[in-house]
Amino acid sequence: MKRRGQPIIPTIIISCLLLLLILLIYVYFGYHRYDYYGDDAPVPNVLHPVVEQKRSELVERAKEENIAIIITETIRSFERQNKLYDQGRTTAGDIVTYARGGESYHNYGLAIDFAIEDADGNLTWDIHYDGNGNHLPDWDEVVAIAKELGFEWGGDWDSFKDYPHLQMTFGLSIKQLQRGFRPKAETPE
Repeated sequence: MKRRGQPIIPTIIISCLLLLLILLIYVYFGYHRYDYYGDDAPVPNVLHPVVEQKRSELVERAKEENIAIIITETIRSFERQNKLYDQGRTTAGDIVTYARGGESYHNYGLAIDFAIEDADGNLTWDIHYDGNGNHLPDWDEVVAIAKELGFEWGGDWDSFKDYPHLQMTFGLSIKQLQRGFRPKAETPE
């Protein structure tokens, strides 16, 4: 069978080869920033180096604005994550997370939580507190700095607002992290 003088079979083969080439290019450029370990992927026990660097920059830049922030949580074990998940459900306290162990960017060294140190040296999570007296909530100032540094903020989430939470996903979903993908240590900003 011919179509305008060209055999159909070679046209189909060429089309399939082009699609395969496009797919390979997509996979290479989509995943070259990641390492893949499969089901035996190591669970990090320290912050990702880029997150660690940006955490330090955040603390310093907030200090320049006369805002003292304290990083209250970084890497979190699955066990700790499950205990936080139980809070407000099977143990006393308010619900503070909807993520079980393995479902939080904290579990992969990609998230931090912070609080602001007030004038008396106490930690506050009051998002309206203006300790530096510039008529702007310190919380908003810290979040603006964090976003400039590449963090995503839990206060922007549509459902559960997690105001102290900052994360860097490097384009990876929780499902991908659970399947063994990890951002490379030298991942650019």
